[in-house]
Amino acid sequence: MNKNAWIAALVAASLAGCANMNDTQKGVGGGAAIGAGVGAAIGALTAGGHGGRSAATGAAIGGLLGAGGGYLWSQHMQKQKEAMEQATKGTGIGVSQTADNRLKLNIPADASFDTGSYALKPNLKPVLDKLAATLKQNPVTSVNIIGHTDSTGSDAVNNPLSVNRAKATQSYLAARGVDINRIGIDGRGSREPVADNATASGRAMNRRVEIFVAEPALQK
Repeated sequence: MNKNAWIAALVAASLAGCANMNDTQKGVGGGAAIGAGVGAAIGALTAGGHGGRSAATGAAIGGLLGAGGGYLWSQHMQKQKEAMEQATKGTGIGVSQTADNRLKLNIPADASFDTGSYALKPNLKPVLDKLAATLKQNPVTSVNIIGHTDSTGSDAVNNPLSVNRAKATQSYLAARGVDINRIGIDGRGSREPVADNATASGRAMNRRVEIFVAEPALQK
């Protein structure tokens, strides 16, 4: 087998291993594992197949490169997830760790906005208060807030409404001491439903805000 075939085989093996990881192991860990495997192959093969120091060096460099593009699930992130799970009990707000190691809060209409409105409901504010507190405890993280609507109304109404929902959430967090420069916003209108817009319960699920908190693997 030639050198290129060896590298291709190692990449395939690394990807297969990553596919079997759970969400906590994915992201940075998966990228580092793939990078290390490829780096070791390149280190060994460019040294004439003798492995040893070249393979070890290649693995170390490859691991850094593999981790560089992802997010870190640190102890701070785990504590923040646990704090938000406690704060959102009984609210219908979903708290989860994404496959790429971000903390996600999925806030449906029951806890967020009425139809056609971007005014925060009162029962959402204590949750955002807790989120703001955890964000201030972990200042290296970034926040991305995405607003959504149901299919009621036209795009001309829904698109700016979804942005305003994200902006209202951003403003609330900023008013509680979170640097607004850490908080990105976006609005997707009704383009990304998670439920059937033909039912009232489905429309309520689609009328939501998603908040993503991420800690970069390599910090500046």
